[in-house]
Amino acid sequence: MTRILYVFLFFLLSTASFGQNQRQISFNEGWSFSLADELQFRREAYNDSKWKQVSLPHDWSILSDFGSQFPAGNAGGALPGGVGWYRKSFQVATKDKGQHISIHFGGAYRYTEVWINGQYLGKHTNGYLSFSHDLSPYLYYGGKTNVIAVRVDNSQQPNSRWYSGSGIYRDVYLRYQQQTHFFSEETFVSTPTVSAKKATVRIQSQVHNPGNKKLQVELRLLDATGKPVATGKVDLRTDKIDHTLTLDKPQLWDVDSPELYSLHMLVRDMQGNELNAQTQRVGIRSIAFDVERGFSLNGKPLKILGVCLHHDLGALGAAFNKSAAKRQLLMMKAMGVNAIRTAHNPPATEVLDLCDELGILVYNEAFDMWQKKKNKFDYSQDFKEHHLTDLAAFVKRDRNHPSVFMWSIGNEIREQFDSTGTVLTKEMANFVKALDNTRPVTAALTETNYVKNFIAQAEALDVLGFNYKFEDYDKLPKEFKNVPLIASETTSGLQTRGVYDALHDTIQFWPASSKDKFVTNGNADFTVSAYDNVAAYWGTSHERAWLEVKKRDFLAGIFVWTGFDYLGEPVPYPYPARSSYYGIVDLAGFPKDVYYMYQSEWTDKDVLHLLPHWNWKSGDIVDVWAYYNNADEVELFLNGKSLGKSSKTDDRLHAAWKVPFVAGEIKVVKYKNGRAVQEAVKRTAGAAAKLKTRITHDDFKTGDARDLYFVEVELIDEKGEAVLHEDIEISFQGSAGVEILGTDNGFQADLRGLSNPARKTFKGKALAIVRVGDAATTKTLLIKSKLGDITVPLEKNK
Repeated sequence: MTRILYVFLFFLLSTASFGQNQRQISFNEGWSFSLADELQFRREAYNDSKWKQVSLPHDWSILSDFGSQFPAGNAGGALPGGVGWYRKSFQVATKDKGQHISIHFGGAYRYTEVWINGQYLGKHTNGYLSFSHDLSPYLYYGGKTNVIAVRVDNSQQPNSRWYSGSGIYRDVYLRYQQQTHFFSEETFVSTPTVSAKKATVRIQSQVHNPGNKKLQVELRLLDATGKPVATGKVDLRTDKIDHTLTLDKPQLWDVDSPELYSLHMLVRDMQGNELNAQTQRVGIRSIAFDVERGFSLNGKPLKILGVCLHHDLGALGAAFNKSAAKRQLLMMKAMGVNAIRTAHNPPATEVLDLCDELGILVYNEAFDMWQKKKNKFDYSQDFKEHHLTDLAAFVKRDRNHPSVFMWSIGNEIREQFDSTGTVLTKEMANFVKALDNTRPVTAALTETNYVKNFIAQAEALDVLGFNYKFEDYDKLPKEFKNVPLIASETTSGLQTRGVYDALHDTIQFWPASSKDKFVTNGNADFTVSAYDNVAAYWGTSHERAWLEVKKRDFLAGIFVWTGFDYLGEPVPYPYPARSSYYGIVDLAGFPKDVYYMYQSEWTDKDVLHLLPHWNWKSGDIVDVWAYYNNADEVELFLNGKSLGKSSKTDDRLHAAWKVPFVAGEIKVVKYKNGRAVQEAVKRTAGAAAKLKTRITHDDFKTGDARDLYFVEVELIDEKGEAVLHEDIEISFQGSAGVEILGTDNGFQADLRGLSNPARKTFKGKALAIVRVGDAATTKTLLIKSKLGDITVPLEKNK
């Protein structure tokens, strides 16, 4: 099925700041249109006045209900693809004639073609990379209108192993520059020497210099207060810059204190006239890997505590929003994460900006496949022609981010099983190092035998990543001698928040083996128990995966699959399951219980988390767990009576009891040196009587007018206890200027479209994602349900 959309292109001018009302663009959609129509859409004279209004970033696929008829399948999120057309009319002032004006796309999925005033500018084939086009030769100036037309084609499906989204799903803006200007993609700032006493900052760049005029470049490095700490001048007689600044007692960038400097670059002619300026953030830090001791940052050993993250933002789909991304990253940081892996593609540049600011290392990944396909229409069909061009764009775009500490050229690449893997690995690893020799190059592998692993045999990778197969960890240093190692992907544990099935003695594997596409003995309601006791056959439990990495110093760290549930790849179930079960946090952003296991292991926060709920049938034998830290043991009480003490062991990272259910209260008390230091309680809840709301906004503000409000709703009984055993329909309605962008409840098989303002709670919880426009005055949200309507002021957290 082919889907065609018509949309006005909206872009952000780099020299201006726009209110929310100016971000509106026209939009229309349909299912089939003629070739003649498509030929008209690229013409500047076409009348697009009847098209609807949307805003960029934009993902048209997320606006649909989930369905089994879409060719992407449930692995691709059970949502449609198709073809989308975007158009935008704009004017350029006469005074700007002679400037170099280009349009920059942060990303569009998938095949993207661009026209300006009917002139074809080209086609971009990588759905995850940024790209630009020079508009200058074709622009009209003064009062005449220019028209940009963009065609985005995501009709060839399946083309991904997860939900890709469709459309111009990252920001677009115009860039105005003088004819003499810095090539931003050629600017590379590195820190060759770093110590607590002194650091050097190397600046390499290139200037577009028509006529080879004599120029002067001024360099100023400023600290976070704006104070200059190093300056330099370069007389430019070619177009290349290569200059080193030195500063004393640098403030180092690390995961606990991500100090950032600003490098101001200014080019002048010999008369002193300013021609162009560029500002680049700089983080001063050193990284190193050791075969025996793992990873170090600024000379200090650091165990990498990471998660893999896909690019979708839950109910927003692929449409990027910086505050939504910040929410995810801060939740991971609070759990103890110090690194993310961008699985399995380049992220939005704003994600890297956030990681720079928050102190999160980034394992930056380029490809999920090379020449050998994983899906019928995936990137393999473009790899041969475009992989080096795409690698260059990838590295040049991201190499100035201090958070990026490794380049990955592939994930579970099928060429690791034949000799083409050796050739391609050498080619790409050497190509990346020519562009950036300050970071190691890696790939995530599955074959743990050197003789059989042709990617490893290339001996071109600086670090080898291995996915799963923890039982082979101890043989890795023997098979792959003198190469640092990292657990690039682990776990694949499966959980549905708030669901607690009776425990088995061993881990259940759903599906059980590669012979089974789906689980054959799963739950009829498409849920998986939230006890850490179910995994895909290639994985293991969260506890086991972390224990295996924790005790091996030669493994630099771990990347858990995954930090958040994501759209698509709904192992272990077929449709109607439509999103993953792997996340430590569900799709709505509600933590699953295992979140607190990691927090108890990866942070010094005082953690005591008790599970499950305490609403059961009389006679049920309930497994009660407690995750904790900073204590010697914990004690469980049922209605005031002690049921004994329990503690972690060498192979168990939680306390555990089996308890016959009696209504009332269970309480766990944590002891340190014989003294009670913390307690947690679960009580038997009654019927749902009220809605409890929590609004988060300030924590996730980024300074963008598009920052969002996240409204969490929880069912509680008359006494204020959380209700997990009952769910109700609720709906959200904003006051004038308040827009409901999406709703969710975290259930992986809820088929209602995520843009719908109504949602049934799941295990007592639901979420609304809200945007407040410039024109909004009252800024309130009406939440309606059978329990009564409530009006929530958005400007106050509750």
